[in-house]
Amino acid sequence: MPWDMKQYPSAFKQLEAPIKKKAIEIGNAMLDDGYKEHDAIPIAISQAKSWYEDTPKKDIEQFYKHGQMKPSKNREKQSSPTLNERNQLVKERTDGWAVQAEGAQKPSHVYKTKKEAVQRAKEIAKNKGTDVKVQ
Repeated sequence: MPWDMKQYPSAFKQLEAPIKKKAIEIGNAMLDDGYKEHDAIPIAISQAKSWYEDTPKKDIEQFYKHGQMKPSKNREKQSSPTLNERNQLVKERTDGWAVQAEGAQKPSHVYKTKKEAVQRAKEIAKNKGTDVKVQ
């Protein structure tokens, strides 16, 4: 059953409304593409949070007020191709090793060790079909 703002996975419950709406949109597209629900949920949440961090506030407001969520099967993908096409970067910081999408202003994760960061970056990149770059 397609998700909407009234019926969605419990993992979306604590998300801010615009992030939730984007996660629903991404998740529905993934389900249409044949992903299993338990695989689509964490990816949709991660991508929606990245979208929220990387998108200007006025565009977020516009999406939340007027963005289309099309929960029907066989529709065009609604997720932004830029979210899916960005390589994952692993960067050293003073507080550890950061994992972030290429071009993102903030990391999605920070780890104590380079090994942990590279492992997580590889997981994300595998899910998105992108590469990992270690700086």
